[in-house]
Amino acid sequence: MHKSERQQEILDLCAEHGVITVKFVKSKLDVSDMTIRRDLDELAKKGELVRIHGGAQSKDYAEKNSPKTNQGASLKYSAEEDAPHELSHIDKMAISVSEKRQAAQNAASVVETGDTIFLGVGTTVEMICDYLKVDYLRVITNSDTVFNLLKEKENIDIYLIGGFYRRRTGAFVGSMANDMIAKIGIQKAFVGVNGIEDANVYTFSMEEGKFQQLVLDKASKRYLVADSHKLGRNDFYNFYSLSHIDALFTDQAIDPQTQHYYEQFTKVIDEPIKGGKEE
Repeated sequence: MHKSERQQEILDLCAEHGVITVKFVKSKLDVSDMTIRRDLDELAKKGELVRIHGGAQSKDYAEKNSPKTNQGASLKYSAEEDAPHELSHIDKMAISVSEKRQAAQNAASVVETGDTIFLGVGTTVEMICDYLKVDYLRVITNSDTVFNLLKEKENIDIYLIGGFYRRRTGAFVGSMANDMIAKIGIQKAFVGVNGIEDANVYTFSMEEGKFQQLVLDKASKRYLVADSHKLGRNDFYNFYSLSHIDALFTDQAIDPQTQHYYEQFTKVIDEPIKGGKEE
């Protein structure tokens, strides 16, 4: 397939679905990730689509989902809240679902009865809630989604960290959240990411990243939870070093070469741990 034909196929997929990911395009066109990313970058520069982390949006989709009043007047949002290149929580829920579930299940395997754990924001970390099989647990979170998933569980005491609310991700962040987390002891912290490139761990929001850095620094055990497609990618804010993480929980779609590369920085776990203890 010639370049022009391939790029037209990409535009057609984008117009049909509104939001497309690199993985989705790869499944349709059978070309490399690098080629797809290069095509998306070129099409974005021509103004034919809107580039976002991990994929692209059609121009119509981006315009319809921009924050405007019914009269068409622009609302006043902070630079982060109105971030046009950050996927919404709903968009993220539809991406790499099986891989995210596998990573979440692997992470949940190290949670033991009586633990005090932190569960951060993000669709992969949220899925950990489905796999918590313990008699008693204390959960600390700054995620309204995690709170709502666990609030009816009688065997789980849940503490919701308050602060400035980022609607796009459902996270409470800012100085109030930072002050609260500084006073809390955490045994195991589970944090999601937007990308991991070399030893650098990335997220989109600086405020979310700063809060997650404080959480990881407080925790006795520091865990990242990310599907394998997040590896080799970056984003706006580098908030931590992979070499300071106890383990990265991912899925079995990770190829051996990639796993070997990232194991120079931390332990990479792609299957549940028997007995619940990560050595």
